[in-house]
Amino acid sequence: MTVKAVVFDIGAVLVDWQPHLAWMDELGSREAVDAFMDRIDFKFRNLRGDAGESFKDLAAELDDPEDSARLEAYVSRYAATVPDTVPGTWEILDRLKAQGTPVHAITNWSAETWPIGVEVHPRLGEVFGVTVVSGQEKVVKPDARIFQVLCDRAGLAAEDCVFIDDGLHNVAGAKAVGMDAIHFTDAASLEAALQDRGLL
Repeated sequence: MTVKAVVFDIGAVLVDWQPHLAWMDELGSREAVDAFMDRIDFKFRNLRGDAGESFKDLAAELDDPEDSARLEAYVSRYAATVPDTVPGTWEILDRLKAQGTPVHAITNWSAETWPIGVEVHPRLGEVFGVTVVSGQEKVVKPDARIFQVLCDRAGLAAEDCVFIDDGLHNVAGAKAVGMDAIHFTDAASLEAALQDRGLL
């Protein structure tokens, strides 16, 4: 198999996302923030945001008015949650691009917060040939449809792609549609996996 393109996940692969930072100033401790996030089932609601729902609507479902206000404020505080990049992976991406390998992205990311992420990390809006944002498509990984959107827009077959993601369920989803896939743990392991495939 000759891989013709590398497709990156973004969160926890290229950009370090720490959602608790949205409420640290207000709540004062990691323990208090974690209690709030557990109480509102933030992981579940955030995934719904990634699938296209608005945080205002998600917040309106909460019975406690203070919790509701905190969740609604998430978008306005979002920049605080993505201050850093993941060590080493941007350098790998740049090496791929320098040697002419097409580089694309599929990310589970809210349509409301994606522009903020690009504002904090401008290269996100510049570096990829095709970027598929789940919140804009209203479908999240590992649904097969989001991988097909990438293939259609990039003019690729699934077999032409190697997909990189920190989530094993998303790696499995990519493999299910015919992509090669790498489970991301750190830059050194990713570099080795790409070298094994003759891509670096």
